[in-house]
Amino acid sequence: MDMHDATVTKHEQLLHHIESLKPGTKISVRKLAKQLQVSEGTAYRAVKEAESVGLVITKERIGTVRVEKKPRNLSEQLTFTEVVDIVEGHVLGGLRGLSKTLNKYVIGAMKMDAMERYIDAGSLLIVGNREDAHRLALQHGAGVLITGGFGTSREVKMLADTLDLPIISSKHDTFTVASMINRALFDRLIKKKIMLVEDIVGSKAPVAVMRSYSTVEQFRKLQQETGHNRFPIVDEWNRVLGMIAYKDIVGAEPDQTIDKLYTRHPITASLTTTLASAAHTMVWEGIELLPVMDRNRKLIAVITRKEVLQAMRDARKEPQLGETFEDLIWNGFEELRNDDGMLYFQGVITPQMVNGLGSVSEGIILSIMANAALRAVKDMRVHDHIMENMTSYFVRPIQIEDIVTLQPRFIEMSRKFCKLEIEMKLQDQLVAKAMMTAQSIDHD
Repeated sequence: MDMHDATVTKHEQLLHHIESLKPGTKISVRKLAKQLQVSEGTAYRAVKEAESVGLVITKERIGTVRVEKKPRNLSEQLTFTEVVDIVEGHVLGGLRGLSKTLNKYVIGAMKMDAMERYIDAGSLLIVGNREDAHRLALQHGAGVLITGGFGTSREVKMLADTLDLPIISSKHDTFTVASMINRALFDRLIKKKIMLVEDIVGSKAPVAVMRSYSTVEQFRKLQQETGHNRFPIVDEWNRVLGMIAYKDIVGAEPDQTIDKLYTRHPITASLTTTLASAAHTMVWEGIELLPVMDRNRKLIAVITRKEVLQAMRDARKEPQLGETFEDLIWNGFEELRNDDGMLYFQGVITPQMVNGLGSVSEGIILSIMANAALRAVKDMRVHDHIMENMTSYFVRPIQIEDIVTLQPRFIEMSRKFCKLEIEMKLQDQLVAKAMMTAQSIDHD
Protein backbone atom coordinates (compact mmCIF):
# COMPACT_ATOMS: atom_id res chain seq x y z
CA MET A 1 0.00 0.00 0.00
CA ASP A 2 1.44 3.38 -0.99
CA MET A 3 1.02 6.64 -2.85
CA HIS A 4 3.48 5.45 -5.47
CA ASP A 5 6.56 7.38 -6.61
CA ALA A 6 7.76 5.47 -9.68
CA THR A 7 11.33 4.88 -10.77
CA VAL A 8 12.19 7.39 -13.54
CA THR A 9 13.32 5.73 -16.78
CA LYS A 10 15.79 7.20 -19.31
CA HIS A 11 12.82 7.86 -21.62
CA GLU A 12 11.05 9.89 -18.93
CA GLN A 13 14.27 11.77 -18.09
CA LEU A 14 14.51 12.79 -21.75
CA LEU A 15 10.90 13.96 -21.81
CA HIS A 16 11.39 15.99 -18.59
CA HIS A 17 14.54 17.53 -20.12
CA ILE A 18 12.70 18.49 -23.34
CA GLU A 19 9.85 19.97 -21.29
CA SER A 20 12.36 22.09 -19.29
CA LEU A 21 13.77 23.72 -22.45
CA LYS A 22 12.64 27.26 -23.33
CA PRO A 23 10.13 27.58 -26.18
CA GLY A 24 12.00 28.32 -29.41
CA THR A 25 15.01 26.10 -28.51
CA LYS A 26 16.16 23.94 -31.42
CA ILE A 27 16.51 20.25 -30.54
CA SER A 28 19.01 17.85 -32.10
CA VAL A 29 18.64 14.09 -31.51
CA ARG A 30 22.43 13.67 -31.57
CA LYS A 31 23.02 16.53 -29.09
CA LEU A 32 20.24 15.24 -26.81
CA ALA A 33 21.72 11.72 -26.79
CA LYS A 34 25.16 13.11 -25.92
CA GLN A 35 23.84 15.43 -23.17
CA LEU A 36 21.88 12.72 -21.35
CA GLN A 37 24.26 9.85 -22.25
CA VAL A 38 21.68 7.69 -24.04
CA SER A 39 21.59 6.09 -27.49
CA GLU A 40 20.38 8.15 -30.45
CA GLY A 41 17.51 5.66 -30.87
CA THR A 42 16.29 6.36 -27.33
CA ALA A 43 16.61 10.12 -27.90
CA TYR A 44 14.72 9.86 -31.22
CA ARG A 45 11.82 7.98 -29.58
CA ALA A 46 11.59 10.63 -26.82
CA VAL A 47 11.53 13.45 -29.40
CA LYS A 48 8.76 11.67 -31.33
CA GLU A 49 6.67 11.29 -28.16
CA ALA A 50 7.30 14.95 -27.25
CA GLU A 51 6.02 15.82 -30.73
CA SER A 52 2.88 13.69 -30.27
CA VAL A 53 1.99 15.48 -27.00
CA GLY A 54 2.64 18.95 -28.44
CA LEU A 55 5.93 19.83 -26.70
CA VAL A 56 7.93 20.14 -29.93
CA ILE A 57 7.27 20.56 -33.65
CA THR A 58 9.38 19.34 -36.57
CA LYS A 59 9.31 21.41 -39.76
CA GLU A 60 11.10 20.97 -43.08
CA ARG A 61 14.17 23.22 -43.40
CA ILE A 62 13.77 24.28 -39.75
CA GLY A 63 14.28 21.12 -37.72
CA THR A 64 12.77 20.26 -34.33
CA VAL A 65 11.83 23.18 -32.06
CA ARG A 66 10.45 23.31 -28.50
CA VAL A 67 7.06 25.07 -28.45
CA GLU A 68 4.67 26.21 -25.74
CA LYS A 69 2.11 23.51 -25.02
CA LYS A 70 -1.30 25.16 -24.81
CA PRO A 71 -3.95 23.95 -22.36
CA ARG A 72 -7.12 22.62 -23.99
CA ASN A 73 -9.23 25.41 -22.51
CA LEU A 74 -7.41 27.86 -24.80
CA SER A 75 -7.76 25.63 -27.83
CA GLU A 76 -10.03 27.99 -29.78
CA GLN A 77 -6.91 30.11 -30.43
CA LEU A 78 -4.50 29.10 -33.17
CA THR A 79 -0.75 29.29 -32.80
CA PHE A 80 1.43 30.52 -35.67
CA THR A 81 2.81 26.98 -35.88
CA GLU A 82 -0.66 25.68 -36.61
CA VAL A 83 -1.24 28.42 -39.19
CA VAL A 84 1.89 27.25 -41.03
CA ASP A 85 0.45 23.72 -41.21
CA ILE A 86 -3.06 24.88 -42.18
CA VAL A 87 -1.95 27.07 -45.11
CA GLU A 88 0.83 24.66 -46.19
CA GLY A 89 3.32 27.47 -45.76
CA HIS A 90 6.95 27.89 -44.79
CA VAL A 91 8.58 30.29 -42.32
CA LEU A 92 10.71 33.12 -43.69
CA GLY A 93 11.62 34.69 -40.32
CA GLY A 94 10.64 35.05 -36.66
CA LEU A 95 11.08 31.37 -35.90
CA ARG A 96 11.13 31.91 -32.11
CA GLY A 97 7.60 33.34 -32.20
CA LEU A 98 5.95 30.26 -33.71
CA SER A 99 4.44 29.19 -30.39
CA LYS A 100 2.59 32.51 -29.96
CA THR A 101 -1.19 32.58 -30.43
CA LEU A 102 -3.05 34.92 -32.73
CA ASN A 103 -6.24 36.70 -31.63
CA LYS A 104 -7.58 37.61 -35.07
CA TYR A 105 -6.52 37.85 -38.68
CA VAL A 106 -6.69 40.91 -40.94
CA ILE A 107 -6.75 40.85 -44.75
CA GLY A 108 -4.52 43.64 -46.05
CA ALA A 109 -6.56 44.75 -49.08
CA MET A 110 -6.52 48.46 -48.20
CA LYS A 111 -4.26 51.53 -48.11
CA MET A 112 -1.55 51.70 -45.46
CA ASP A 113 -3.20 54.34 -43.24
CA ALA A 114 -6.47 52.35 -43.17
CA MET A 115 -4.58 49.09 -42.56
CA GLU A 116 -2.78 50.56 -39.56
CA ARG A 117 -6.11 51.01 -37.70
CA TYR A 118 -6.90 47.29 -37.93
CA ILE A 119 -3.51 45.81 -37.01
CA ASP A 120 -2.73 45.29 -33.33
CA ALA A 121 -0.51 42.98 -31.25
CA GLY A 122 -1.40 39.31 -31.63
CA SER A 123 -2.97 39.77 -35.08
CA LEU A 124 -2.01 38.02 -38.30
CA LEU A 125 -1.88 40.20 -41.43
CA ILE A 126 -2.73 38.28 -44.61
CA VAL A 127 -1.27 40.21 -47.55
CA GLY A 128 0.53 39.78 -50.88
CA ASN A 129 3.97 41.07 -51.89
CA ARG A 130 3.69 44.47 -50.15
CA GLU A 131 6.91 44.92 -48.20
CA ASP A 132 5.70 48.17 -46.57
CA ALA A 133 2.68 46.26 -45.14
CA HIS A 134 4.97 43.47 -43.88
CA ARG A 135 7.09 46.00 -41.99
CA LEU A 136 4.05 47.86 -40.62
CA ALA A 137 2.49 44.65 -39.22
CA LEU A 138 5.71 43.59 -37.46
CA GLN A 139 6.14 47.05 -35.94
CA HIS A 140 2.61 46.78 -34.50
CA GLY A 141 3.29 43.36 -32.91
CA ALA A 142 1.51 41.27 -35.57
CA GLY A 143 2.67 38.26 -37.57
CA VAL A 144 2.54 38.24 -41.37
CA LEU A 145 1.21 35.68 -43.85
CA ILE A 146 2.32 36.42 -47.41
CA THR A 147 0.04 34.86 -50.03
CA GLY A 148 0.75 33.87 -53.64
CA GLY A 149 4.10 32.24 -52.78
CA PHE A 150 5.90 35.60 -52.57
CA GLY A 151 8.86 36.32 -50.29
CA THR A 152 10.08 39.50 -48.58
CA SER A 153 13.30 41.44 -48.14
CA ARG A 154 16.24 40.45 -45.96
CA GLU A 155 15.59 43.58 -43.84
CA VAL A 156 12.00 42.48 -43.04
CA LYS A 157 13.18 38.94 -42.20
CA MET A 158 15.77 40.38 -39.79
CA LEU A 159 13.08 42.56 -38.17
CA ALA A 160 10.86 39.46 -37.74
CA ASP A 161 13.77 37.60 -36.08
CA THR A 162 14.47 40.56 -33.76
CA LEU A 163 10.82 40.89 -32.69
CA ASP A 164 10.16 37.13 -32.51
CA LEU A 165 7.14 37.55 -34.81
CA PRO A 166 6.71 34.92 -37.54
CA ILE A 167 6.57 35.86 -41.18
CA ILE A 168 5.08 33.00 -43.23
CA SER A 169 4.73 32.44 -46.98
CA SER A 170 1.95 30.37 -48.58
CA LYS A 171 1.49 29.47 -52.27
CA HIS A 172 -2.30 29.90 -51.97
CA ASP A 173 -4.24 33.10 -52.76
CA THR A 174 -5.77 35.32 -50.06
CA PHE A 175 -9.33 33.96 -50.33
CA THR A 176 -8.14 30.32 -50.09
CA VAL A 177 -5.88 31.08 -47.11
CA ALA A 178 -8.70 32.88 -45.22
CA SER A 179 -11.08 29.96 -45.97
CA MET A 180 -8.50 27.44 -44.68
CA ILE A 181 -8.04 29.34 -41.40
CA ASN A 182 -11.80 29.77 -40.95
CA ARG A 183 -12.32 26.02 -41.45
CA ALA A 184 -9.62 25.24 -38.89
CA LEU A 185 -11.19 27.59 -36.30
CA PHE A 186 -14.61 26.04 -36.94
CA ASP A 187 -13.22 22.51 -36.43
CA ARG A 188 -11.41 23.66 -33.31
CA LEU A 189 -14.64 24.88 -31.69
CA ILE A 190 -16.19 21.45 -32.28
CA LYS A 191 -13.16 19.72 -30.76
CA LYS A 192 -13.29 22.08 -27.79
CA LYS A 193 -16.81 21.02 -26.83
CA ILE A 194 -15.90 17.32 -26.98
CA MET A 195 -14.63 16.68 -23.47
CA LEU A 196 -11.70 14.32 -22.93
CA VAL A 197 -10.55 12.45 -19.83
CA GLU A 198 -7.65 14.94 -19.48
CA ASP A 199 -10.24 17.69 -18.84
CA ILE A 200 -11.27 16.11 -15.53
CA VAL A 201 -7.97 14.67 -14.24
CA GLY A 202 -5.84 17.83 -14.46
CA SER A 203 -5.77 18.71 -10.75
CA LYS A 204 -6.38 15.34 -9.11
CA ALA A 205 -4.62 14.35 -5.88
CA PRO A 206 -2.14 11.42 -5.83
CA VAL A 207 -3.82 8.08 -6.48
CA ALA A 208 -4.11 5.55 -3.62
CA VAL A 209 -2.70 2.30 -5.00
CA MET A 210 -1.86 -1.21 -3.76
CA ARG A 211 0.73 -3.83 -4.66
CA SER A 212 0.15 -7.49 -5.46
CA TYR A 213 1.89 -8.41 -2.17
CA SER A 214 -0.37 -6.09 -0.07
CA THR A 215 -2.65 -7.83 2.44
CA VAL A 216 -6.42 -7.81 3.00
CA GLU A 217 -5.80 -5.94 6.27
CA GLN A 218 -3.92 -3.22 4.35
CA PHE A 219 -6.85 -2.99 1.91
CA ARG A 220 -9.25 -2.35 4.80
CA LYS A 221 -6.92 0.26 6.30
CA LEU A 222 -6.64 2.10 2.95
CA GLN A 223 -10.40 1.85 2.57
CA GLN A 224 -10.88 3.61 5.94
CA GLU A 225 -8.27 6.28 5.13
CA THR A 226 -9.68 7.19 1.70
CA GLY A 227 -13.36 6.20 1.87
CA HIS A 228 -12.95 4.31 -1.43
CA ASN A 229 -13.86 0.67 -2.11
CA ARG A 230 -11.72 0.08 -5.22
CA PHE A 231 -7.98 0.54 -5.85
CA PRO A 232 -5.56 -0.05 -8.77
CA ILE A 233 -2.77 -2.61 -8.31
CA VAL A 234 0.59 -1.37 -9.67
CA ASP A 235 4.08 -2.81 -10.04
CA GLU A 236 7.35 -1.12 -9.04
CA TRP A 237 7.29 0.99 -12.26
CA ASN A 238 3.75 2.24 -11.51
CA ARG A 239 2.29 0.16 -14.36
CA VAL A 240 -1.27 -1.03 -13.81
CA LEU A 241 -1.56 -4.78 -13.17
CA GLY A 242 -5.19 -4.98 -12.07
CA MET A 243 -8.01 -3.71 -9.85
CA ILE A 244 -9.09 -4.81 -6.36
CA ALA A 245 -12.58 -4.09 -4.99
CA TYR A 246 -14.25 -4.72 -1.64
CA LYS A 247 -16.28 -7.63 -3.07
CA ASP A 248 -12.98 -9.40 -3.96
CA ILE A 249 -11.81 -9.57 -0.31
CA VAL A 250 -15.09 -10.62 1.33
CA GLY A 251 -14.43 -13.76 3.44
CA ALA A 252 -10.61 -13.52 3.11
CA GLU A 253 -8.26 -13.66 6.14
CA PRO A 254 -6.70 -10.31 7.24
CA ASP A 255 -3.11 -11.51 6.62
CA GLN A 256 -3.87 -13.00 3.17
CA THR A 257 -2.09 -11.26 0.27
CA ILE A 258 -4.29 -9.94 -2.54
CA ASP A 259 -2.22 -11.44 -5.40
CA LYS A 260 -4.82 -14.19 -6.03
CA LEU A 261 -7.86 -11.97 -5.32
CA TYR A 262 -7.54 -8.99 -7.66
CA THR A 263 -8.90 -8.70 -11.24
CA ARG A 264 -6.10 -8.82 -13.82
CA HIS A 265 -5.95 -6.96 -17.17
CA PRO A 266 -8.45 -4.24 -16.19
CA ILE A 267 -10.15 -1.93 -18.67
CA THR A 268 -8.30 1.42 -18.73
CA ALA A 269 -8.51 4.84 -20.37
CA SER A 270 -5.95 7.36 -21.65
CA LEU A 271 -5.93 11.15 -21.35
CA THR A 272 -7.24 11.43 -24.92
CA THR A 273 -10.21 9.08 -24.38
CA THR A 274 -13.47 11.03 -24.80
CA LEU A 275 -15.71 11.25 -21.74
CA ALA A 276 -18.57 9.82 -23.82
CA SER A 277 -16.46 6.74 -24.60
CA ALA A 278 -15.40 6.40 -20.93
CA ALA A 279 -19.04 6.66 -19.78
CA HIS A 280 -20.15 4.09 -22.37
CA THR A 281 -17.42 1.66 -21.27
CA MET A 282 -18.14 2.09 -17.54
CA VAL A 283 -21.88 1.54 -18.00
CA TRP A 284 -21.47 -1.34 -20.44
CA GLU A 285 -18.95 -3.18 -18.28
CA GLY A 286 -20.47 -2.26 -14.90
CA ILE A 287 -17.28 -0.40 -13.84
CA GLU A 288 -17.31 2.28 -11.14
CA LEU A 289 -13.60 3.20 -11.29
CA LEU A 290 -11.43 3.52 -14.41
CA PRO A 291 -7.60 3.80 -14.22
CA VAL A 292 -6.10 6.44 -16.54
CA MET A 293 -2.70 5.54 -18.01
CA ASP A 294 -0.04 7.26 -20.09
CA ARG A 295 1.58 5.89 -23.27
CA ASN A 296 3.91 3.69 -21.18
CA ARG A 297 0.96 2.10 -19.33
CA LYS A 298 1.87 3.98 -16.14
CA LEU A 299 -0.93 5.12 -13.86
CA ILE A 300 -1.75 8.85 -13.94
CA ALA A 301 -5.13 9.00 -12.16
CA VAL A 302 -8.42 7.19 -11.62
CA ILE A 303 -11.86 8.49 -12.61
CA THR A 304 -15.23 7.48 -11.20
CA ARG A 305 -18.45 7.01 -13.15
CA LYS A 306 -20.08 9.75 -11.07
CA GLU A 307 -17.33 12.24 -12.04
CA VAL A 308 -17.60 11.36 -15.73
CA LEU A 309 -21.39 11.71 -15.89
CA GLN A 310 -21.35 14.97 -13.89
CA ALA A 311 -18.70 16.47 -16.21
CA MET A 312 -20.80 15.48 -19.25
CA ARG A 313 -23.88 17.15 -17.73
CA ASP A 314 -21.89 20.34 -16.98
CA ALA A 315 -20.50 20.38 -20.55
CA ARG A 316 -24.00 20.44 -21.99
CA LYS A 317 -24.71 23.68 -20.10
CA GLU A 318 -21.89 25.41 -22.01
CA PRO A 319 -22.80 27.42 -25.15
CA GLN A 320 -22.39 25.14 -28.17
CA LEU A 321 -19.98 26.68 -30.66
CA GLY A 322 -19.16 25.10 -33.99
CA GLU A 323 -21.56 22.61 -35.52
CA THR A 324 -20.93 18.95 -36.33
CA PHE A 325 -22.50 17.23 -39.37
CA GLU A 326 -25.13 15.82 -37.03
CA ASP A 327 -26.03 19.31 -35.79
CA LEU A 328 -26.28 20.54 -39.39
CA ILE A 329 -28.53 17.61 -40.41
CA TRP A 330 -30.83 18.13 -37.44
CA ASN A 331 -31.04 21.95 -37.72
CA GLY A 332 -34.04 21.81 -40.08
CA PHE A 333 -36.17 19.70 -37.68
CA GLU A 334 -38.49 20.97 -34.95
CA GLU A 335 -40.03 19.28 -31.92
CA LEU A 336 -43.84 19.09 -31.86
CA ARG A 337 -46.46 17.35 -29.71
CA ASN A 338 -49.65 15.60 -30.74
CA ASP A 339 -52.99 15.76 -28.89
CA ASP A 340 -51.84 13.03 -26.48
CA GLY A 341 -48.72 15.03 -25.55
CA MET A 342 -46.39 12.60 -27.37
CA LEU A 343 -43.29 14.08 -28.96
CA TYR A 344 -42.82 13.95 -32.73
CA PHE A 345 -40.51 15.74 -35.16
CA GLN A 346 -40.95 17.46 -38.52
CA GLY A 347 -38.35 18.78 -40.91
CA VAL A 348 -37.38 19.53 -44.48
CA ILE A 349 -34.92 17.56 -46.65
CA THR A 350 -32.04 19.80 -47.80
CA PRO A 351 -29.84 19.36 -50.91
CA GLN A 352 -26.85 18.35 -48.72
CA MET A 353 -28.71 15.20 -47.58
CA VAL A 354 -28.99 13.50 -50.97
CA ASN A 355 -26.81 10.80 -52.51
CA GLY A 356 -25.49 10.63 -56.09
CA LEU A 357 -28.88 9.42 -57.37
CA GLY A 358 -30.77 12.43 -56.04
CA SER A 359 -32.66 10.70 -53.21
CA VAL A 360 -31.82 11.02 -49.51
CA SER A 361 -28.79 9.05 -48.33
CA GLU A 362 -29.67 6.02 -46.19
CA GLY A 363 -27.00 7.08 -43.69
CA ILE A 364 -28.70 10.47 -43.25
CA ILE A 365 -32.08 8.78 -42.72
CA LEU A 366 -30.56 6.57 -40.01
CA SER A 367 -28.97 9.60 -38.33
CA ILE A 368 -32.29 11.49 -38.30
CA MET A 369 -34.23 8.49 -36.93
CA ALA A 370 -31.61 7.76 -34.24
CA ASN A 371 -31.59 11.44 -33.19
CA ALA A 372 -35.38 11.52 -32.98
CA ALA A 373 -35.45 8.33 -30.91
CA LEU A 374 -32.79 9.49 -28.42
CA ARG A 375 -34.47 12.89 -28.00
CA ALA A 376 -37.81 11.17 -27.33
CA VAL A 377 -36.16 8.90 -24.75
CA LYS A 378 -34.55 11.89 -23.00
CA ASP A 379 -37.93 13.65 -22.98
CA MET A 380 -39.54 10.59 -21.35
CA ARG A 381 -36.71 9.52 -19.01
CA VAL A 382 -34.80 12.84 -18.42
CA HIS A 383 -31.31 11.28 -18.35
CA ASP A 384 -29.16 10.31 -21.33
CA HIS A 385 -29.08 7.01 -23.21
CA ILE A 386 -26.76 5.41 -25.74
CA MET A 387 -27.96 3.37 -28.70
CA GLU A 388 -27.30 -0.36 -28.34
CA ASN A 389 -28.75 -1.56 -31.65
CA MET A 390 -31.00 -0.43 -34.47
CA THR A 391 -32.76 -2.37 -37.24
CA SER A 392 -33.99 -0.27 -40.15
CA TYR A 393 -36.16 -0.64 -43.27
CA PHE A 394 -36.25 1.78 -46.19
CA VAL A 395 -39.67 1.63 -47.86
CA ARG A 396 -39.59 4.39 -50.50
CA PRO A 397 -37.16 7.14 -51.58
CA ILE A 398 -37.33 10.75 -50.30
CA GLN A 399 -36.41 13.76 -52.41
CA ILE A 400 -35.07 17.27 -51.85
CA GLU A 401 -37.54 19.69 -50.22
CA ASP A 402 -39.83 16.88 -49.01
CA ILE A 403 -41.22 17.61 -45.52
CA VAL A 404 -41.02 14.46 -43.40
CA THR A 405 -42.46 13.55 -40.00
CA LEU A 406 -40.79 11.28 -37.42
CA GLN A 407 -42.91 9.53 -34.79
CA PRO A 408 -41.11 7.56 -32.03
CA ARG A 409 -43.27 5.04 -30.06
CA PHE A 410 -42.18 3.28 -26.87
CA ILE A 411 -42.62 -0.51 -26.82
CA GLU A 412 -40.93 -1.49 -23.55
CA MET A 413 -39.06 0.24 -20.71
CA SER A 414 -36.99 -0.98 -17.77
CA ARG A 415 -34.61 0.73 -15.34
CA LYS A 416 -31.63 0.28 -17.65
CA PHE A 417 -33.09 -0.18 -21.14
CA CYS A 418 -35.87 1.04 -23.38
CA LYS A 419 -37.10 -0.29 -26.71
CA LEU A 420 -38.93 1.83 -29.26
CA GLU A 421 -39.90 2.05 -32.93
CA ILE A 422 -39.53 5.11 -35.15
CA GLU A 423 -41.55 5.78 -38.29
CA MET A 424 -40.60 8.36 -40.92
CA LYS A 425 -43.57 9.48 -43.03
CA LEU A 426 -44.14 11.73 -46.03
CA GLN A 427 -47.76 12.95 -46.30
CA ASP A 428 -48.95 9.99 -44.18
CA GLN A 429 -47.06 7.50 -46.38
CA LEU A 430 -44.39 5.38 -44.67
CA VAL A 431 -40.90 5.98 -46.11
CA ALA A 432 -38.67 4.38 -43.43
CA LYS A 433 -39.03 2.51 -40.16
CA ALA A 434 -36.61 1.41 -37.42
CA MET A 435 -36.58 -0.59 -34.18
CA MET A 436 -34.08 0.57 -31.58
CA THR A 437 -32.83 -0.42 -28.13
CA ALA A 438 -31.14 2.21 -25.93
CA GLN A 439 -29.32 1.81 -22.64
CA SER A 440 -29.26 4.39 -19.85
CA ILE A 441 -25.84 5.80 -18.93
CA ASP A 442 -27.13 7.18 -15.61
CA HIS A 443 -28.42 4.06 -13.87
CA ASP A 444 -26.81 3.18 -10.52
